[in-house]
Amino acid sequence: MNKLLILDRDGVINQDSDAYIKSLAEWIPVPGAIAAIARLSRAGWTVAVATNQSGLARGYYDLATLEAMHAHLRQLVAEQGGEVGLIVHCPHGPDDGCDCRKPHPGMLKQIAEHYAADLAGVWFVGDSSGDLEAALAVDCQPILVKTGKGERTLAQGLPAGTLLFDDLAAVADHLLQQE
Repeated sequence: MNKLLILDRDGVINQDSDAYIKSLAEWIPVPGAIAAIARLSRAGWTVAVATNQSGLARGYYDLATLEAMHAHLRQLVAEQGGEVGLIVHCPHGPDDGCDCRKPHPGMLKQIAEHYAADLAGVWFVGDSSGDLEAALAVDCQPILVKTGKGERTLAQGLPAGTLLFDDLAAVADHLLQQE
């Protein structure tokens, strides 16, 4: 599988909140993001998602709510003729010592295993330093978008080799122009 793209969720696909996205009503797509995923999917890309969801561990929402958000994401993309690939989440809190919570690369490895894919050079699009660190840990190409926490992350300085885009729509434009 040569056309695999991995996305962080909050701040990349949907609006982020320091108070967490706790309900379907709070899950609001970033302008252009749904169309970007659909365009990539229609062009043959597999778009997977790796998302830290410590709100589960913190008791802010339950798994059924998280699954409803992801079903809504899949429905919105399907309405534009695309599909979302594997969605993996880390349900743990920051102090749980798991290996899946970004900046650890566990979720990226899970996606690679699912698709029997080599992650070297696969683009991982995120908005936080944890996303970029996870990408680098498994030889993915780190991509920062300026949506979500992206501007804050940019101000802290980026790891060498990180590519910068305004938003997911700009990432899709770039990838589709390369074909």
